[in-house]
Amino acid sequence: MKPRVCIIRTDGTNCDLETAYAFEKAGGKCTLVHINQLRNGTEKLDDYQIMAIPGGFSYGDDIHSGKILSVELTSFLKEQLNNFVSAGKPVIGICNGFQVLVRTGLLPWNELGTIRATLMHNDSGHFECRWVSLILEETNCVFTKGMGGTIVEYQVAHGEGKFYASEEDLMEIEQSGQVVFRYADPVQQKQTMLYPHNPNGSLHAIAGICDRTGRVLGLMPHPERFVEFYHHPNWRRHKINEPHGTGLFRNAVEYVNKQL
Repeated sequence: MKPRVCIIRTDGTNCDLETAYAFEKAGGKCTLVHINQLRNGTEKLDDYQIMAIPGGFSYGDDIHSGKILSVELTSFLKEQLNNFVSAGKPVIGICNGFQVLVRTGLLPWNELGTIRATLMHNDSGHFECRWVSLILEETNCVFTKGMGGTIVEYQVAHGEGKFYASEEDLMEIEQSGQVVFRYADPVQQKQTMLYPHNPNGSLHAIAGICDRTGRVLGLMPHPERFVEFYHHPNWRRHKINEPHGTGLFRNAVEYVNKQL
């Protein structure tokens, strides 16, 4: 049986179809679920095994990126979210979805309603849309199982992607092994704080983190935009075994299949 994937969408979401395509290609069965369907009860998170909050500009990011959607989730769906995460089901937030996860409090420490980190305006002062290199750290993240120590290329497309937290919280995130992705210099193959390889000035070069369980992942770059070889602009010369985004979605599906 294919794991059911809930792709949450709302006004301004614009990466839902790409995220659904990536999960379907990996063996999931996806449903695009509007936040209002969860609020009115016509859809329930309990009916799904994976939840994804895709990229875009939910509600135009009019107040703050991801703010309104995160308030909806914590105000109207707090119990469903708690039950979903407590049941050990994987959650991924990509770009705007990452912004939502940190503002719900699911990241970094599953403290719904408590914001301990944020994604700030890029240091460059403008929207960054291009391909970047990323180092995958060795972690317990179920989405990146077997991928630690490698360097991948994903596309970024954001204006507010600078990961920021207090130095104390950053140290706890680091010591708990929760940093999954870091921006990297593609030549030196090392993490970097230097622009343009670090497109937003993220502290500790952080591009994505998970919770302590490894089942909740948020990242600013877009793995769903590289699940076919031809998605990469230099794909004819790109000698790789598989598109770099494929593994994240396959790992999530395989993880759930082992639990069913």
